[in-house]
Amino acid sequence: MIGSGSNARGAVSSGGVAPPDEAFLGVHDLTKNFFGVTVLDGVSLSLTAGKVHALLGENGAGKSTLINLLSGIHQPDGGTLRIDGQVVAFSGPTDAQRRGISTIHQEFSLFPTLTVAETLFAGRLPVNRIGLVDWRGIAAKTEAVMQQLGADIAPGRRVADLSIAEQQLVEIGRALTLKSRLIIMDEPTASLTPREVGRLKSVIRSLTAEGVAILFVSHRLEEVKELSDSFTVLRDGAVVARGEIADASIDDLVRWMVGRDLLEEGRHHAISTPGAIVLEVDNLSSRPRSARSAFVESISFAVRSGEIVGLAGLVGAGRTEIARLIFGADPIGSGSIRLNGHPFRPSGPGDAIAAGVALVPEDRKHQSLFPSLPISENFAAVGSVRPGPFGFLRRKAERLALQQFRDRLKLRAAGADAPIATLSGGNQQKVILARWLVLKPRLLIVDEPTRGVDIGAKLDLHHLLRELAADGVAILLISSDLPEILALSDRILTIRSGRLTGELAGREADEESLMRLMTLPKAAA
Repeated sequence: MIGSGSNARGAVSSGGVAPPDEAFLGVHDLTKNFFGVTVLDGVSLSLTAGKVHALLGENGAGKSTLINLLSGIHQPDGGTLRIDGQVVAFSGPTDAQRRGISTIHQEFSLFPTLTVAETLFAGRLPVNRIGLVDWRGIAAKTEAVMQQLGADIAPGRRVADLSIAEQQLVEIGRALTLKSRLIIMDEPTASLTPREVGRLKSVIRSLTAEGVAILFVSHRLEEVKELSDSFTVLRDGAVVARGEIADASIDDLVRWMVGRDLLEEGRHHAISTPGAIVLEVDNLSSRPRSARSAFVESISFAVRSGEIVGLAGLVGAGRTEIARLIFGADPIGSGSIRLNGHPFRPSGPGDAIAAGVALVPEDRKHQSLFPSLPISENFAAVGSVRPGPFGFLRRKAERLALQQFRDRLKLRAAGADAPIATLSGGNQQKVILARWLVLKPRLLIVDEPTRGVDIGAKLDLHHLLRELAADGVAILLISSDLPEILALSDRILTIRSGRLTGELAGREADEESLMRLMTLPKAAA
């Protein structure tokens, strides 16, 4: 039995939720307010040993807030949490972990300067009989965990040298070492390849077979249907549907999440002929940084005004490295770049921004945001609002400028003065895009623009990218989501091991042809 999908709050069923005496963790009428705005309103659910429960909703629906309450990061303003039927109150994340709850957050919480082994056992390094850290034992346990995940990641590798996908696997490995009774997974597959997703699914099945409860948060509804036993849908901070996943179709889930029916997104390609060349890359190569980092070698391509060029490749192929070279974030080893017909060799991101180049990076938490600062200040971080006399910042002007984009981007936020860390991942991404739109870039590079973004916001962002291309902006789109690449790109370049392996017109490409080119052992002749 499932929710009716009605817009009326409380129009949900009680089916699919285990009785309190069968649940490891019971959530009863949780309420949370931020800055006078209610972001969770009477949310209840139960998480049962050996079962996967999906938590669904658009960005801003309250999922992250609920996760933070269950993780001990925040405390509820109302309602109760029960573990094995006993009321509990977490004093912090460590307390939640001690009681058997581990959380794999959408934005990583790793230690970049530590090794993989040190990160997995941080705060609880085992010692031997004479009181010294048992490094050999730690390395052996780390290897065993990575083997369980099917990951070839050496214990001694530094976290900062890992790819995004590898860092995600380390996050999952850390949760496994805690022997948790409940593991909360917030978009765990967003940065993984299909092969790595398959490994993770096997791990989830093994964990549930051992009696571990899983709270699974994902916008990939096919995965939700495949892995979950039950579900809860949040909208505007309240439960609007819950039930057994077998009784709900993907269309049902989408309708409950967004409050309306969504037509399937069709393929889009430019009708008019693209304009002049904006970006021209000729035999571009990077400087080697480490034996494990991707090396860009002799890359050549062009992007025209009004054109969306997709860059497709497996994780670690060198796509992000190309973006960083163009944006001046990494030094160029050899080759050349021309921008609007003129030689362009940025010494840093400041040069790129001044020349009209914008980058939305894949790791927004560490490369785009200032978590403790207000939304308005994050929006104005690249100089989108000019300072006043004597260089004084114009905070009121920043808030007014941001307001112009709230409706266009459907930005959900309590207020411009709220810390950006209080926003969901999708709304943070919209703020990052808004900051660049004010500057009206000639070239926009978007790296995984919809990673961790719900289906409604994803379609909004796709629509925005098409609008920008129609206005003459040249767009370089990097995405691990092949349907996204196919839906948006006028041309698609494929890359493997730092080299281009092929080029296809968007209207002629399909997932099979792209995957074949992405896995070629050598660059196409």
